[in-house]
Order: sequence, then structure tokens, then C-alpha cells
Amino acid sequence: MSKKPTIATGRKLGQKIRKKKMKASSRRWLERHINDPYVQRSKHEGYRSRAAFKLLEIDEKHKILKGAKRIIDLGAAPGGWAQIAAKVTDSSDLDPRVVAIDFLEMDQVPGVSFLQMDFLDDDAPDKLMELCGAAPNLVLSDMAAPTTGHKRTDHLRTQHLCEIAAYFAVDVLAKGGHFLSKTFQGGTENDLLQMLKKNFQSVVHVKPPASRSESVELYLLAKGFKGRKPDE
Repeated sequence: MSKKPTIATGRKLGQKIRKKKMKASSRRWLERHINDPYVQRSKHEGYRSRAAFKLLEIDEKHKILKGAKRIIDLGAAPGGWAQIAAKVTDSSDLDPRVVAIDFLEMDQVPGVSFLQMDFLDDDAPDKLMELCGAAPNLVLSDMAAPTTGHKRTDHLRTQHLCEIAAYFAVDVLAKGGHFLSKTFQGGTENDLLQMLKKNFQSVVHVKPPASRSESVELYLLAKGFKGRKPDE
């Protein structure tokens, strides 16, 4: 569905930033960003972020988008995953089949119902399901806590978001549905893995090519939701 870009589009690679007042670390980040072929390809193909290719590459191997009729996107801004979700579900403003949430602002994505609020708010799950209208076939989470620079703290904070998203997915997914969430290298908590293995046919960690090699991010993929028992 997506292949690794081999050429840049619209901007020459290898450009240097020469703003004298910019910190060296900020200059290096900006140079890496503007010279990133995935960034350039996202602009050329109309995606809002390079993260779109992470989802496309995961789907190319694991086929989680095929047949999805309703999708919930957690931590959606700036909207790259929501764009793909709207396309694969044939969602429209008249018949929205994708619901997205983020505490950050996000420009409207056609066919996507957007909630600007913190997913950790107590009433966020109910509001998401009210907008979704029916059980989703796929719950996506690209949520990550703001980094502190302390690796252990950053890992635990993002892992907490992954865990909250996982339990939400188990509460709302349609039978046979899938769950995909960002996590960080350092090990997914065993209790969470056991919970997911109990509720899904398969559970794996994946790192798509679009995820920078130096990045500690991974994605936790749980496929084939077994369904809830009648008394759950």
C-alpha cells in the first residue's frame, strides 16, 4: 500500500539552516526535518504529517485497515492518520465514520468528527462512542506524553497512555477488530501484554520503516479482537 520513498519531491535534500540565533540542537532538528524524504513525500501526497506513512507501512504488512467501517483515532493531531481512516472507511461529513480526539487543535479533516479534549478526561470515552455511533473496527492511538528528557519517566508516561488506550479498545471494539498504539522501547508491561493476548488473536510489536531508526518509538499491534462475554 505504501513503499519507502527513495527520492525527495519539491525540495533539495541536504539543505543547511543558517539562522545565527537558533540553538545548535534546534538547527539540527530542523535540518533533519526539512531533509527527511518522508516529510517531503507527505507534502507531495497531501498528508498532514510523515506519521501517515507509519500507518500505511504497518497496514501494508498487517492489513488492519481492510474492511474497517468505523475507526477511532486517539491523539489525532495534526490529522495524518485521520486522513487515511476517512479514506478507507469512505467517511464523509454527511456520514462520518471516523472519530478523532486530541487536546491540541486540529484543522478539520473531511469525514472526521473531531473532539478537542484530553482523552484522559472521564467523559471522553462516552463522547467518542456517542459520535462513533457503533462499535469501531479499529482503534488507533498515536498518543505520546510530552518528553522530559528523562528516558525512564518518558517511557512510563507514554506507556500509561498506551495502557489506557488498550483498555478502551477492549471496551468498545467490534468483534474481529484491531488495536494499534504507540509505545516506547524499554518493554511493554507484562500485565498489559497478558491482557491483550487474552482478548486478541495475536499481539506483536512493530517498527515501520517511516519510524526513524534512532527513535525509541515502537507500535503495539493487537489483531483479531475475540469479543466481550455477555456479562461484560
